[in-house]
Amino acid sequence: MIHKAGTLVANPTKTRIKPGQAFIAVAGLVVVLAIAFLAWSVRSEIEELSSASSDNVQWSLSQSEVEFQEFSSRIRVGADLAGVRRRFDIFYSRIGTVSTAQVFEELREDPEFSATLNKIQTWLDTTVPYIDASDVELTGNMPRLAGLVQDIRPEVRKLSNSGLGIFARNADRQRSDVARTLTELALALAALIAALGLSVLHLVRLNKRLLRKESEQRQTATRMNTVLNTSLDGVIVSDDAGQILEFSPAAEEIFGYRAQDVIGHELGAIIVPDHMRAGHDAGMERMRKGGEKRVVGKGRVQLEAKRADGSIFPVELAIQSAVTPQGDIFIAFLRDITQQKADEAELVDARDKAIAGEKSRSEFLATMSHEIRTPLNGLLGNLSLLRDTPVSTKQDTYMRNMETSGRLLLSHVSDVLDITRYDSGKVSAKLEPVNISDLLQDIIDSQSGMASTQETTLDWGWNGPAQHWITSDSDRLQHVLMNLVGNAVKFTKRGRVSVTVGWENDQITFEIEDTGAGIPEDLQDRIFDDFVTGNAAYDREVGGSGLGLSIAKRFVHVLGGEIDVASVMGEGSTFRVTLPATKAQATPQNDRDNNSNVATAPQRVLIVEDNEINRFVVREMLQADGHHVSEAHDGQQGVDMAAAEKFDLILMDISMPVLDGRSATRRIRESNGASAHARIIALTANAMAAEREDFLAHGMNDVLTKPLRKSDLRMAMGEESQPAPKDFSDLVDHAHMRETLEVVGPEKFHKLLARYGGEVEQMIAWLHSDARLDRVEIAQQAHKIAGSAAMFGATSFRAKLLSLEEAAKAGEDAQVRAAIATLPDLWKRSKKALSEIALTE
Repeated sequence: MIHKAGTLVANPTKTRIKPGQAFIAVAGLVVVLAIAFLAWSVRSEIEELSSASSDNVQWSLSQSEVEFQEFSSRIRVGADLAGVRRRFDIFYSRIGTVSTAQVFEELREDPEFSATLNKIQTWLDTTVPYIDASDVELTGNMPRLAGLVQDIRPEVRKLSNSGLGIFARNADRQRSDVARTLTELALALAALIAALGLSVLHLVRLNKRLLRKESEQRQTATRMNTVLNTSLDGVIVSDDAGQILEFSPAAEEIFGYRAQDVIGHELGAIIVPDHMRAGHDAGMERMRKGGEKRVVGKGRVQLEAKRADGSIFPVELAIQSAVTPQGDIFIAFLRDITQQKADEAELVDARDKAIAGEKSRSEFLATMSHEIRTPLNGLLGNLSLLRDTPVSTKQDTYMRNMETSGRLLLSHVSDVLDITRYDSGKVSAKLEPVNISDLLQDIIDSQSGMASTQETTLDWGWNGPAQHWITSDSDRLQHVLMNLVGNAVKFTKRGRVSVTVGWENDQITFEIEDTGAGIPEDLQDRIFDDFVTGNAAYDREVGGSGLGLSIAKRFVHVLGGEIDVASVMGEGSTFRVTLPATKAQATPQNDRDNNSNVATAPQRVLIVEDNEINRFVVREMLQADGHHVSEAHDGQQGVDMAAAEKFDLILMDISMPVLDGRSATRRIRESNGASAHARIIALTANAMAAEREDFLAHGMNDVLTKPLRKSDLRMAMGEESQPAPKDFSDLVDHAHMRETLEVVGPEKFHKLLARYGGEVEQMIAWLHSDARLDRVEIAQQAHKIAGSAAMFGATSFRAKLLSLEEAAKAGEDAQVRAAIATLPDLWKRSKKALSEIALTE
């Protein structure tokens, strides 16, 4: 590209000889050479023809025959001996000329002519002695010579005729050669004319092509100038000396110069900032000497540039080079990125704020979850303590309702906390032996009541060989499967829900298949997102927070697996969970009762907890078992008390004012105080595996999670809980049940119990169904089932049904819902108690 009259013009392309052009040129040259050769051949043939005529070969041969006839006539006359000798000499001379003359060379090459000539020559040699003899002898030999002449006459005639024939044939051949040469010459001329015609056509085509290319180049140059003149990027063209050749309008706008003011000036002095001039000059010098081009052809780079007013601003620069007849030129494309830099800074700031906001949200949710769990711990703990005191049946019902509601709220708080922990990367799997068959059977049993209400068949089984024990996270896995099976049952009416388990190559697969309404196609990609509950059929009839599947997916990922769904509207859905797992050995199951006997001596315990209610709950639990309890309101107070007094056990909260639990534990361990070696157990709502390891790393011996259960507290204190004899007095009236058993007999009793169990489960399923329930119907059903419960001695279950009946009659909907929520668990425990007592009687 060159600069011409202030316009960028494309560098003309050098003419290149194409293969077709070269072929035509070579063919034309060959034709010309062929014509020259043929012309020379024609000329030679004509010269040969004229040479043959001048030598008069035909005349010489004819004259030889004439001379022979004269000689023959003289022999016949016989009187003129001198005339005989003269004629003989003339004939002899003629034959000698034919034998030696150059013009007869071609004739002598003919075998027939040569043989005849040799015969005549031999005859002459034979006749010479007669001719050279004396006159007397010659006269005497005349008859003999006459005979010899008659003998040779045919040969002389033949020589003359064969010479004429050869001459005629040569003349014909020469004429043919000339004709052929002329024909070839004509063909060569025709080929030359054709080649010239093709050359003319080719030249016409080349001319058109050149004209088209010139037009295209002009159009390209026009478009290029238009693009450059309208481009938002500045374009600056300079030579290898750094002199500006072109300065586009955009460059004028960017740098504040007019093109006519800078063209011809040195580029560095115009746009390069002063602090970059040395590097720019060194680079130009290096390129002039053929050195490395560090910026040219390297794509876009970001540098600083200088405007006419001296201000420095950021630019994005790309440089390319081109070769022109005048030398190398450099084309620079520049873009002012001041606004882009400002936008990037704004985006970075917005990103940082968003990250900070997300972090704050996570921290807020985690803190709120922790803060909510703390009063829940106090609430549930006090309920647990209250149940250990004498209460009426109605009070016990109220407490159970409160405990059920509290634990439901606790599960929602745990869901939010699980999401927050997962999103912050703090959720990990706790791998341990799990009996898959038992786990699934428990889930199926817990959902059978709902399935019965939905008139839905619920079953499960193995696909292939069973692998009962695997290594996995039991809690996470149970949460996932319970959610999937529960959803399948809720959304399937009068259908079937099947759970299929498969084991192969250290991988376990669960398929939960239902014949329900199905999931809309547009929802399937979002079904695992937070708070997605689907359409009205999903979020109105069955309710829910929309977190179940999202948490299930998170837990599946924590376990290293995958979860997906396939569904067809009107046909059903199939959820598939695939998890890596390894075989595990069966472990003994030790059931521990909450009312286990204390097997250790009283201990001195320090409770370090900032929440008064939590301190009260833990203190009451410990004092009920005979332990001596001291309390500290914050971490620093706990450190001071541990230094002054020896404790057997320190229960340490984590989140406290003044000094948190980790720091307090570390100071107690590092001190030489009285309780430096005491057992320290973390008491916190944060119980993730990573946090547990962190607590242990700070010197704690164990971790207890809130809300705190008395059994967990006893086990953490190192008390060996002895299994207490099963006492179902809080559920069943033994005497009344024994009486019924004696009256109806064991066999009929079990049948009646099974029949009653079916009725109870149908009622529970009906109470948990989607249908709008009438209070009168609820009261009637509760009253009916309560009557049968009294017959079996299921006192607690009967009391719950009676409270449900009273609440329904009184129109107390909240108490109705609370009672309904507790019925499944209470019936499960009551049924188990009735079955075990019946077997022991």
